[in-house]
Amino acid sequence: MDKHINVPFDSSISTTLKAGDYVYLTGTIYTARDAAHKRMYEALQKGEELPFDVKNNTIYYMGPSPAREGRPIGSAGPTTASRMDKYAPSLLDLGLIGMIGKGKRNQAVHEAIVRDKAVYFAAVGGAGALLSKCITSSEVIAYDDLGTEAIRKLTVKDFPVIVVIDSEGNDLYETNV
Repeated sequence: MDKHINVPFDSSISTTLKAGDYVYLTGTIYTARDAAHKRMYEALQKGEELPFDVKNNTIYYMGPSPAREGRPIGSAGPTTASRMDKYAPSLLDLGLIGMIGKGKRNQAVHEAIVRDKAVYFAAVGGAGALLSKCITSSEVIAYDDLGTEAIRKLTVKDFPVIVVIDSEGNDLYETNV
């Protein structure tokens, strides 16, 4: 089923999404990859604030290529989500509601998704140039020294994703729905 939702969203929305749903996101999402996740995790360990409030927000596991002239961002394809698995449960417990990446997640992430009524989306790998057309603005908000792995605030319009793991723990990769 196709669904159009605004981001950020809360559990009243995430609990309606089912593994296999096609979803189009419009609004604000954030990017973060390995290095940014490590820094956020270290900040939490020290009792420091995160660079943005993760509650009800969605993180896209992506590091863009340089933007071409007149475009807000370059190619914007997903990276392998499992590289963030050791950090994801902590962020989900703080209220992160959505994650976008590609590939399977570990059991601890599955459990945190269910516990926190969150959702894991997949974006189509290899389609970064097409996905970038759904991004209307991009702004680095933290860790600029990380280059493409800096945290960015993106504005997206009808950004296409597929629900892979829903808030009940159903996993598209396991059920082949």
